[in-house]
Amino acid sequence: MLDGVAIASGLGVGLIVGVTGVGGGSLMTPLLLSVFRLPPAIAIGTDLWFAALTKMSGSVAHARHGHVNWHITRLLLSGSIPATLLTVALMHLTGVTKGWAQALTFSLGIALLCTAVVVAFKQSWQALGLRLERWIPESRKPGLTIASGALLGVLVSLSSIGAGAIGATLILLIYPRMKARDIVGTDIAHAVPLTLVAGIGHATLGNVNWALLASLLIGSLPGIWLGAQLTRKLPEGVVRGLLCVSLLMAGWKVIH
Repeated sequence: MLDGVAIASGLGVGLIVGVTGVGGGSLMTPLLLSVFRLPPAIAIGTDLWFAALTKMSGSVAHARHGHVNWHITRLLLSGSIPATLLTVALMHLTGVTKGWAQALTFSLGIALLCTAVVVAFKQSWQALGLRLERWIPESRKPGLTIASGALLGVLVSLSSIGAGAIGATLILLIYPRMKARDIVGTDIAHAVPLTLVAGIGHATLGNVNWALLASLLIGSLPGIWLGAQLTRKLPEGVVRGLLCVSLLMAGWKVIH
């Protein structure tokens, strides 16, 4: 049965994602915790499926336009997929105990705070990447990319957050001369299989509310389209500022 509140929530998140380009995970998981009162593990598992399914069309579109660097995507996946599988396997071996619930909650709060910082200082990361270039020769970049993928794999598996804004920032720091559209396309192309594998892992643990997910998707898909249309009318700085404040408040609340 469809949930009207969930459809409206999906629409709201979709609108913000369409306007700001920030991944829905940093918005949807706190919503699932605070509004729908889901346990952290189920909120994270449900959001992973939400992220994977909503980003698929974007991934295909970027690939068709040639905005995906497949070499970097493969390097990221070679780190993130094994890290995701190991994290989920560890959950299976130990069971989702109280300790795991606390770890998931803490990881979620840290990921929200990191995303807020990433969004707030979006314009500064490229300059930092260019400064780091002298310390990062080309020979080191593949290893750093794989390590970044592994970090994202663990973070996304534990919190459902990181494949969007944090992933794009790591790419930008390692490859500061990449075009913005290629960074976005590569980040999304990496995020889809990562969130899907992590989502399947959480599903095997019973951590997905499928009925709620369906309602959220019904609202979010048109919301993303409407948000993309509104980007021409709303000042990005104002929207981004409000988003940062919301993420900081959500992250602080989750940790405490």
